[in-house]
Amino acid sequence: MQLSTYIKDLLYRYECVIIPGFGAFLTQYRPASIDPKSDTFYPPSKEVGFNGQLQTNDGLLANHVAAVENCSYELALQRIRTLAREWTQTLMAGEEVELDRIGSFSYQTDDRVVFQPAGLENFDKNAFGLYQFVAPRLDRATNKEVIEEATPVIALKSSEGWKVAMRYAAVGLLAITLGSVGGLKVYEGQVEQHNLVEKQKADQRIENQIEAASFVIDNPLPALELTLPKSNGNYHVIAGAFRIEENAFKKVDQLRDKGYRARHIGANRYGLHQVVYQSFESRIDALELLREVQRVDNRDAWLLVQKLDQ
Repeated sequence: MQLSTYIKDLLYRYECVIIPGFGAFLTQYRPASIDPKSDTFYPPSKEVGFNGQLQTNDGLLANHVAAVENCSYELALQRIRTLAREWTQTLMAGEEVELDRIGSFSYQTDDRVVFQPAGLENFDKNAFGLYQFVAPRLDRATNKEVIEEATPVIALKSSEGWKVAMRYAAVGLLAITLGSVGGLKVYEGQVEQHNLVEKQKADQRIENQIEAASFVIDNPLPALELTLPKSNGNYHVIAGAFRIEENAFKKVDQLRDKGYRARHIGANRYGLHQVVYQSFESRIDALELLREVQRVDNRDAWLLVQKLDQ
């Protein structure tokens, strides 16, 4: 199984890809930059790192592998865990583990796994097609001397010379006019860019002031606290899947009695009726509930990332 290919596919779309039992790959955004020593321009990018402490399965990688290889989620998860154990054994034997175009792992003497990024992939999909390039600096002083040396000097001593001078003046005036029009276009572009940047700064200042503003109201009304349940989103903490639909609804009632916002989200492609503890719009919130459920209620709970029609 080419797991490195599946990991690369997910790193373009997600900031965290967890390999159950091994660790997690994390991407960090870096803005465009210039190296003044080499005059090299670098596009914006997302660099990949590794955290060996994040090993809890969130279902993202296993779901992706199951969908691509057309197998069950359980089989995909088993293959991933088996491969993770093989990597660990290879590292403990003193050998390196290399993932194609992602990076390599090595085991240090202080019982620490070190990850070295390959640096061959830019995981920022918005920077697709942008590459680093070198733009040598212009020596303005040298160019000025060359222009001054190449400027012709015309001596006028007759009426014929006057006519020649007038023709040179007309050509010069035309060149100045064209240069002015071109310069004006460049200037207008710079003005528009400056105005856009200043508008963004002003909008940010206003937003910060609104967030920081405090209001004092005489005789305020009593505070009213409302709890609005939210059970929609693309991140679902799965409690189980049932062949018989009636059993799925019984499971929903049991979980609701425990205080969960459980619901039946329909049958998957294998005909199993899935029941969720709760659905979230935020992946972070879903992972928090998943860890809590695995700790106190169901060790086999897992995270499903899927957009539902309902």
